[in-house]
Amino acid sequence: MKLHELAHARAGDKGDISNLSLIAYQRKDYALLLREVTPERVRAHFAGVVHGTVTRYELPQLGALNFVMQQALGGGVTRSLALDAHGKCLGAALLAMEITLPAS
Repeated sequence: MKLHELAHARAGDKGDISNLSLIAYQRKDYALLLREVTPERVRAHFAGVVHGTVTRYELPQLGALNFVMQQALGGGVTRSLALDAHGKCLGAALLAMEITLPAS
């Protein structure tokens, strides 16, 4: 299953840092996001794009996870030659991540 089936994303960028929020559509899916969408998996998903650390912040009251990705924008939005490899584009790319549902 792809993340976009369970959640939506919001994104922002500042300098060479991308900030992605992943928000569950339904509260019951938050635990699955916690288990499946780790900082390590997010960094691996963005291999070649994110060259620094990925820090995850948990927001259980909102059913959301926030990821701060360092060295993620080719030196910063104003310095990068990439065609929109910035916040919103990375948010959409995160939603394409495959996750595994628990066996029922």
